[in-house]
Amino acid sequence: MSRKAVSFILPILALAAGPAVAATATTTFTVSATVVAACSVSATSLAFGSYTGAGNVDQTSTISVTCSNGTDYSVALNDGANASGSTRQMTAGGSNYLTYQMYSDAARTTVWNAAAPVTGTGNGAAQSLTVYGRIPSGQSVAAGSYSDTVQVTVTY
Repeated sequence: MSRKAVSFILPILALAAGPAVAATATTTFTVSATVVAACSVSATSLAFGSYTGAGNVDQTSTISVTCSNGTDYSVALNDGANASGSTRQMTAGGSNYLTYQMYSDAARTTVWNAAAPVTGTGNGAAQSLTVYGRIPSGQSVAAGSYSDTVQVTVTY
């Protein structure tokens, strides 16, 4: 074949072959996560102020519970560091005690303790629970600064 014939045929063959086509390959993969239930808790102090014994002294405190959305929880209060049985007591040291109680309702009829926790369902935001405290009237105790420490337990 002559050179002239080859130079004529090569462009025709190139046109017949068409443009080059790129090849591809694909796959998929799984993305996953496990959302675990979680809660956190904080509380403000329950400060009764002055007590004379002449009448009940009522005050409130707030417990803030933040749990994952849809997480059921219960909040229990222990009887405090100075309890005598199930009687909550503040102490001024030694043998000086001032009896008090904490309730889950404003009428102060439902004692809030481990046997009667407050329940709820988390929504991802802080939820406030009010603690209704009372020092009952008629206690004859020595003057002093009384205190107690109560543990809050959130079970979820």
